[in-house]
Amino acid sequence: MAQTKRIMISLPDSLLKEIDGIVCIEKKNRSQFIREAMRLYIRERKKMQMNESLKIGYEEMGEINSIIAELGLQNDTKELLKYEARLTGCE
Repeated sequence: MAQTKRIMISLPDSLLKEIDGIVCIEKKNRSQFIREAMRLYIRERKKMQMNESLKIGYEEMGEINSIIAELGLQNDTKELLKYEARLTGCE
């Protein structure tokens, strides 16, 4: 098990009462509760950061895909006009 350090924190009475209620119900101690709460916070924070990175990536790819689609449409239009010109003999 990793080495532990003792720290001191200050909490408002109302928050401490809530924590003590949960600790009592879950048959844990305050230290276990605080450790689990911190791990959960860190995990959720990492998820939010990953989601933000994915959102930015999807937005960037959306812009790139839009440009590619526009270029493809322009190329298709040129090819269609050439084809129609050949069909009508107006090359």
